[in-house]
Amino acid sequence: MLFAIIGFFAGIIGGMGMGGGTILIPALILFAGIDPRIAQSINLLSSIPMTIIALIIHIKNKNVVLKLVIPIALFGVLGAIFGSFVANYLSPEILKRVFGLFLLIVGSIEIKKGFSSPKNKDCPK
Repeated sequence: MLFAIIGFFAGIIGGMGMGGGTILIPALILFAGIDPRIAQSINLLSSIPMTIIALIIHIKNKNVVLKLVIPIALFGVLGAIFGSFVANYLSPEILKRVFGLFLLIVGSIEIKKGFSSPKNKDCPK
């Protein structure tokens, strides 16, 4: 049941385009006691079907700029190769701290933007 709840909330965040791994990885580590490397692998594999479904819906709603996808995906693949090799050489404790720091920075930026953004303003396209 724990994994179903974690998966459900990761799917919600992933479907919004914010990356379900921001929920899935910490939840697997903190609540299920799973090693960070295993949690990362579970995240990568479980994100495939979630991403496909969310992408179909976002394309149908015309929320995807396809000309931006190619350079992002190309360099994202290169970054994924590099990151996969780096993750194999880092200890689980360092991985936890790096991911936690990343979430803290991103969360802080989003909180700051939320307080400084004018109300009722549409997102730039």
